Amino acid sequence: MQLPIHQIDAFADRTFTGNPAAVVELPQWLPDSILQAIAAENNLSETAFLVREVPADVDDSIDIGPAYHLRWFTPAEEVELCGHATLAAAHLLLSGEHAGADLVKFWTLSGWLLVRGHEGAYTMEFPTDSIRPLPVPEGLADALGTAVLETWQGRRDLLCVVSDSATLQSLTPDLTALRQVGRPVIVTAPGEGNTDFVSRFFAPTLGVPEDPVTGSAHTTLTPYWAERLDRTDLTAQQLSARPGTLRCVLHADRVEISGSAVTYLTGSIEVETKV
Repeated sequence: MQLPIHQIDAFADRTFTGNPAAVVELPQWLPDSILQAIAAENNLSETAFLVREVPADVDDSIDIGPAYHLRWFTPAEEVELCGHATLAAAHLLLSGEHAGADLVKFWTLSGWLLVRGHEGAYTMEFPTDSIRPLPVPEGLADALGTAVLETWQGRRDLLCVVSDSATLQSLTPDLTALRQVGRPVIVTAPGEGNTDFVSRFFAPTLGVPEDPVTGSAHTTLTPYWAERLDRTDLTAQQLSARPGTLRCVLHADRVEISGSAVTYLTGSIEVETKV
């Protein structure tokens, strides 16, 4: 079976920057074992899979825009939310089959997600994370190699605050030790100049040592920094080796996350249906 595949740099305005994601178009869902094998073979932080029809029992009361069923897999497992691969999927559709449309919607494990496109930029509407403070876990500072000022627990990720952007950028964490934390770790610090805050994202528990630009992490970061800075419209940078810039706007239970995307590769893959 041949399947179309696209590799797209998300949160990027040119190739070789931002966060690369694979997007695979499917005529219907294949067994999860095959989807996971494709994601492992791609060896990117996320592979998005698209099917044109949403499940029949889903409430499609959002009667606007084309609808797709969207799922995301890391090289190790399926995840409930991914920002950059959603952005990549929206870019593929709104610059291709649905060029001229200004919105596409996805049914996902996190419910309906809407993505609006305008002049090459895309704005995603994601559910806001709920965070709560907690003591710094034992061994976390040693694993990161720096002092941790605050820790907050989100639905999935642990949010850690360090002193400044220079400290953040110089981190070389012990990933084996960081795995013992048992969940992905967002590390953040105040930004400089026109940037409100900066971050990095480490997820060895998901098979992703460091993710370049992580949209889903900003559903956790945005409510924290909106409260701290007393602003709801924020500019963020993720300071990985492939940095990216995001605009984040907090609306109560939703976060708007905006960025651009660029197609790097389009082709097909040959998949055996028995894995």
